[in-house]
Amino acid sequence: MQKIQIKRTYDPTSSDDGYRVLVDRLWPRGLSHEKFHYDLWEKALSPSTELREWFHEDPTKRWDEFVDRYKKELESNPDFETFKEKIADQPIVTLLYSSKDRDHNNAVVMEEELE
Repeated sequence: MQKIQIKRTYDPTSSDDGYRVLVDRLWPRGLSHEKFHYDLWEKALSPSTELREWFHEDPTKRWDEFVDRYKKELESNPDFETFKEKIADQPIVTLLYSSKDRDHNNAVVMEEELE
């Protein structure tokens, strides 16, 4: 059975991370492309720019609607099915995100959609 987990990009890399997938559209601030370890960067699966900017205006009040809207974006994105096929043989997949909020970010939603 595959294990999907999430982790902040700024947390230390661990041997328990398995296949590391960056799921943000923007590169994490302050991280070097040479030193940051990831196996795949799935920009196309991150929230649309419009949705991301809308959500960040008031994350506390907009979380539930963000979840619904982002799930719809994922479901209508053919790259999401391709991504699921890509990771199917990986026993552990760690979705990497940059947000300071560990409970309210796109990786939380994607993890739920993959399980």
